[in-house]
Amino acid sequence: MARKRFVRRCTNYYLKLGRKEKKKQKWRKQRGRHSKIRTRQKGRPVKVQIGFGTAKKEKYKINGKIPILVKNLKGLSNVDRTKNIVIIAKVGKRKREEIIKKANENKIEILNKEKK
Repeated sequence: MARKRFVRRCTNYYLKLGRKEKKKQKWRKQRGRHSKIRTRQKGRPVKVQIGFGTAKKEKYKINGKIPILVKNLKGLSNVDRTKNIVIIAKVGKRKREEIIKKANENKIEILNKEKK
């Protein structure tokens, strides 16, 4: 199921509101007196409301599986092949390569192989 995207009003008009930058397009509640989105007028973008959230059964899952955080080789030992892992950001390059090598041997899927 595709995720519903709520963006700030007028992001497509103004550069400073994020026409080119996605991070500035995040949702802001409408507070204007004559705001069409606040009054939920027909044909306008939808306003964030209760009920649009992710179902409890699907929360925190990536590709249908709950990922396990790994920070060292010892943490990798108790993970089976049916699970996904995420290497935490504080792990350095050398340890990260060791964890990736060990995970590939055990055929465990890593969700963030490349450090950003």
